[in-house]
Amino acid sequence: MNVENTLSTSFQELDLYDLDSLLTDEERMIRDHVRNFVNAEVLPIINEHHEAGTFPTEMLKTLGEMGLYGPSLKGYGCAGVSNVAYGIAMQELERGDSGFRSAASVQGSLVMWPIYAYGSEEQKQKYLPKLASGDLIGCFGLTEPDHGSNPGGMITRATRDGDGWVLHGAKMWITNSPVSDIAIVWAKVREGDHDTIRGFIVESDLAGFSAPVMKGKWSLRASLTGELVFDEVRLPGDAMLAHSPKNLKGPLSCLTQARFGIAWGALGAAHDCFDSARRYSLEREQFGGPIARFQLTQKKLADMAVEITKGQMLAWRLGRLKDEGKMNPIQVSVAKLNNVGIALEIARVSREIHGAMGITDEYPIMRHMMNLESVKTYEGTNDIHTLSIGRAVTGVSAFE
Repeated sequence: MNVENTLSTSFQELDLYDLDSLLTDEERMIRDHVRNFVNAEVLPIINEHHEAGTFPTEMLKTLGEMGLYGPSLKGYGCAGVSNVAYGIAMQELERGDSGFRSAASVQGSLVMWPIYAYGSEEQKQKYLPKLASGDLIGCFGLTEPDHGSNPGGMITRATRDGDGWVLHGAKMWITNSPVSDIAIVWAKVREGDHDTIRGFIVESDLAGFSAPVMKGKWSLRASLTGELVFDEVRLPGDAMLAHSPKNLKGPLSCLTQARFGIAWGALGAAHDCFDSARRYSLEREQFGGPIARFQLTQKKLADMAVEITKGQMLAWRLGRLKDEGKMNPIQVSVAKLNNVGIALEIARVSREIHGAMGITDEYPIMRHMMNLESVKTYEGTNDIHTLSIGRAVTGVSAFE
């Protein structure tokens, strides 16, 4: 019997503060829709793909058909739902696996959003409907081999060549890159006597473009990760995002969108680990009864429940602020830092409750734990978010 599937399909959401009553009917409907998909389509196959280090690429189209790419954007084939609805959808996807949430998050927040925010009307009409439907898959190229937390040090460069551009450089740790049709690439451009940073839409069938797969990952194994290599790639003149800022505001604003989804998604992984631990504690008997009756076990479960509840309220408030147009990057850093941190700790404590069984693939614990190690690092490491919050509360920058 597949114990993980049995546990997860009977998943019971923790809701100590009646968050359900704070959601609209549409938000609850979207949550249930994605939850049913995860139960029926993701959980039965995720162990197989995790062990093989593969992603079910046919699901990329399915996610588009479900409206999970850029659902909070308005027009261009997007549903225009609330940001809370989007967050809940990401939470449910990551309850299945971080690889699924990453695929949807990159497509919507890091590919569609910059085109929506900075593209010309022609660029929006050309790309957004096909990205929303999953007919096109995209990726986001910012991180470089030697420039992660300091993207301003990038060496990828776009140079004017007649009416077009020539792109040269490389990016790494790029989700979706091995199967992407387009990439949003950030590169330095010489304008006047100084360098600026601009975004470009780069189609993957151009000569000199390659996206080798990155192998050997112990984390996010069920996720498509690769590099982007640009060997004198010639781009048309309209490849630049028409209204791209001339500095890091462009890529960093995209990361803010992605971090929003991560703050919700991590709660899905935490929920799955907690629910599995709770159920296991009620089923596993030692010394004449279930281990759930022991004070230490109850303390562990209670502590996890409290942290999830705090994370839920943090994410919900962040979503409502975003819907009201009041969200700022520091608020996103707070949510991402907290929720990923508590999710990782919950995974570890859940493993303790499962005992030796916690390291087996019969339960989702170790898979989530390994994934969360990556989630803790990408879209801004814990250290970077901590220092960003520190700068906000002191007015003194630790980056300079």
